[in-house]
Amino acid sequence: MRLAVLIKHLEEYAPLNYQEDYDNSGLLTGHPDQEITVALVALDCVEEIVDEAIAKGCNLIITHHPIVFKGLKKLTGKNYVERVLLKAIKNNIAIYAIHTNLDSVHNGVNGMICKRLGLQQAKILHPREGLLKKLVTFCPSLQAPPLRDALFAAGAGNIGNYSDCSFNAAGTGTFKAGSGTHPFVGEQWVQHHEAETRIETIFLVQNERKVMLALLENHPYEEIAYDIYDLENKLDTVGAGMIGWLEKEMDAAEFLSFVKTRMNATVIRHTRATGKKIKKVAVCGGSGSFLLGHAQAAGADAFITADFKYHEFFDADGKLMIADIGHFESEQFTSDLLIDIIREKFPNFAIRLTEHNTNPINYFI
Repeated sequence: MRLAVLIKHLEEYAPLNYQEDYDNSGLLTGHPDQEITVALVALDCVEEIVDEAIAKGCNLIITHHPIVFKGLKKLTGKNYVERVLLKAIKNNIAIYAIHTNLDSVHNGVNGMICKRLGLQQAKILHPREGLLKKLVTFCPSLQAPPLRDALFAAGAGNIGNYSDCSFNAAGTGTFKAGSGTHPFVGEQWVQHHEAETRIETIFLVQNERKVMLALLENHPYEEIAYDIYDLENKLDTVGAGMIGWLEKEMDAAEFLSFVKTRMNATVIRHTRATGKKIKKVAVCGGSGSFLLGHAQAAGADAFITADFKYHEFFDADGKLMIADIGHFESEQFTSDLLIDIIREKFPNFAIRLTEHNTNPINYFI
C-alpha cells in the first residue's frame, strides 16, 4: 500500500498536533506516495536497525523515538544520525517516528504501561488544554437537523464517550439580500425575518478543516454566519502521564518486585518507602520528572517513570515513592503497541518486530 495510507491511520490514532514543541514526530525520510511492502518496528532508529531492515527486505522503519530531533545542515556521515539517514535514503527506506503524540493519547505509551501493571480506572494524569474549539452557527430551523448530522459526521460533537452533542436554541434571524444575491429564503431588497436555530458544538482542533467543509457544503445560506471560539477546557483523553489503581494494595517491597517483573526492568532506582501501602499509581513512559507535582496532587502512592536526577528524588518529600525503572524499560513495549495498532487496521500488511535491543544503557550487576 501507499505509505500515506498507513501514515493517515497512525496520525488518526495519535495526531501530530499532540506532540510536544521540542519533538519531531512524523515522516522523516521517504515520500508519502511510495509503495511500502514490509515494515520494521523498533523503539529507536540506529544503524543496526537499518541494517536489519535491509536484511529483511523492509522499506519502512517505524520507531517511537525520532532519529532527527534538531536541524541538519550537512549529511556527511560524521555521526550516527547522519549515517542512519544516508543508509536509509540510499536503500529507499522510509523512516517514520511516532513519539510524544503517542505518549499523549489515552491508549498510547502510558496506556500500555497501565495495561502491563493491570491498573484499574486509568486516566490521564495531566490533561492537555488548547485542543478544543467551539463552532456556533445559525441555520433555518427546518434545515438544522441535516446540518447538525453533517457536522457530527465531520467529527464535531464528541464529549468523552458521548457523540452527536450540541446545544440548540430557537430565535429569529434578520437580513436583507442585496444586488447579485440568490437568497435561500426571502427577496432582494426586502428585510426578511427567518425562524432560525442557533447550533453550538465542539470539535478537536485537528478536525477544523473537515468541520468547516461540512458547514460550508451543507448550510443552505449563501452567506453563512458562524463563530469559532478557542476553548480553555482540558481534554481528559489527551495529556501527559496516567494514573490508576492496582488490583490490590501492596507494601513497598512487594510493589517494587511486581513492577520489576511486569516491566521487565533490570534495576529500579527508588526513594524510601513512605510507610503506607501502595494502591494508587501514576506512570509516565520516558522522562517524567516534570509530572511529580501532578502525581502528588492526584494522591498517587507511587510514581513509575524514568530519568530522575539525584536532587529530584528529594522532591518526593515522603509523599510518595518514586520508582525510576529506566527510559528504555518504561517504553520497550511501545513496539508491541504499534504492531497492534497497525494490524488491527491492516491485518494482512507485513510488519516485523526488531530482534535488536537498542537500549544504549548497560548494567553491571
